[in-house]
Amino acid sequence: MDSINSKPVAGRDLQVAPVARTAQAAPAAKATGREGVVAEQLKLSAMAFGFTEQAPVDHERVSRIRAAIRNGTFPIYPAKIADRLIALKLEWNPHDGK
Repeated sequence: MDSINSKPVAGRDLQVAPVARTAQAAPAAKATGREGVVAEQLKLSAMAFGFTEQAPVDHERVSRIRAAIRNGTFPIYPAKIADRLIALKLEWNPHDGK
């Protein structure tokens, strides 16, 4: 089954791009004692708060897929699904002899 507006990426399609070196950043001054612990907790809390935001969702695409499923027009190809499941299994566990 091909999903709408997406293209699978094979591992061999990925390329490594060269990256220029940057200047080393100066170490940040650390607060000592209780203030340092509180500052670190606040920093971690702010990061955790950012993780609770919803993932980006293409609501229009979801609506189109739901409508296609409801109308019975969503394409389902059992052979293609089976092939992709087998390919995923082999890619995820390349050394597994099962």
